[in-house]
Amino acid sequence: MQTTLILASSSPYRQELLAKLGLPFQAISPEIDESPSVGEQPHATALRLAQLKAKKIAETHPNALIIGCDQVATLDGIQLGKPMTHENAVKQLQYQRGRRVTFHSALCLYNAVTREMQAEVVPYDVEFRNLTDAQIENYLRIEEPYNCAGSAKSEGLGIALIASMTGSDPNALIGLPLIKLITMLQNEQVNVV
Repeated sequence: MQTTLILASSSPYRQELLAKLGLPFQAISPEIDESPSVGEQPHATALRLAQLKAKKIAETHPNALIIGCDQVATLDGIQLGKPMTHENAVKQLQYQRGRRVTFHSALCLYNAVTREMQAEVVPYDVEFRNLTDAQIENYLRIEEPYNCAGSAKSEGLGIALIASMTGSDPNALIGLPLIKLITMLQNEQVNVV
């Protein structure tokens, strides 16, 4: 019997999304190395990291149902990670302006008791506006999205950077594809409604 649902993430945005489902859960940071492996495709990086995060939490919570997630943004086959600094965020947004970026949002639901894992990558495409350098600076000064893949938080002021979005689940852009998660939870006999 599952007693605990754990989100393997310290992201307040993912926590807010999961809270929408009305299920009790804990959020625990998995503390893993999120570097891509040499030659690894972006969707594979996201999927591997989502699975690794879930398994890491399972080491200390062997009776839990664990949600692992990760996101990798790509443009021209280049992975756009978390910028971490203002300078890197400026470069990312300048590179992305007027272009389409794919966000690969990986989701994993790991049953630590049965060791069964469901995992999938949900892509989401974003076309950025052709922003001026001044607009980029203004946005970064206000939002400080240095811990977000691609330097933009669509759930905040980052929506002003976006010309259009395409995908099956808008929550995937924030990093937790809820539509797919609900199906995975149902497969574990956890019903949201």
